[in-house]
Amino acid sequence: MSKRILIVDDEPDILEFLSYYLRNSGYSIEVANNGIEAITMARKFQPHLILLDVMMPNMDGYEACREIRKDQALKDTLIAFLTARNEDEAQIEGLDSGADDYIPKPIKPKVLVSKIEALLRRNGKGESGGPAVLDVQVDLEKFIVIKNKEALTLPKKELQLLALLLSKPGNVFTRTEILNAVWGKEVVVGDRTIDVHIRRLRQALGEETIETVKGVGYKYALK
Repeated sequence: MSKRILIVDDEPDILEFLSYYLRNSGYSIEVANNGIEAITMARKFQPHLILLDVMMPNMDGYEACREIRKDQALKDTLIAFLTARNEDEAQIEGLDSGADDYIPKPIKPKVLVSKIEALLRRNGKGESGGPAVLDVQVDLEKFIVIKNKEALTLPKKELQLLALLLSKPGNVFTRTEILNAVWGKEVVVGDRTIDVHIRRLRQALGEETIETVKGVGYKYALK
């Protein structure tokens, strides 16, 4: 399963260039144009890494980073500022807001990829227990799940829910975390909605794949 990167920048040319280069490097990419969009997209996309600009309209990168860090479903997501603001004070504020790294622009694409790979290796997000214990992969771009080398087509929300559970196998996600990550805080849905999607996932993947933790939420079961 390819690593997911969310790129946040208010300059279309930068978004286009970085998206093209990182997709060609094997990453799954989504983009956002400002801090508010970044928060919404992060909850839906559940990226392994967010590349975040600082100076943007509506909400700057520092505030967006602080808001993302408040979301329990995104607490382990890597955040790296990628910005032309190189002064010491800006870097300190970026790291104090919760970022894992601060990467100055301009930067050569190959160097950026190396930094991304180093961050992902250091973090090890989504690999609890090691990849070998997982027999399921999610491709959010093609809207398919691959289980035991068989491709299954699932609705978008079920794919997003499965991707969330797989991001930290064995970790229990509360109902609130699931609602915020998959549906977003602006959408009003009930617990019953989650139960229906969990039931459908179990029907598609096997009853034993997702465990219910009574009074808390759900987790993807490790073999």
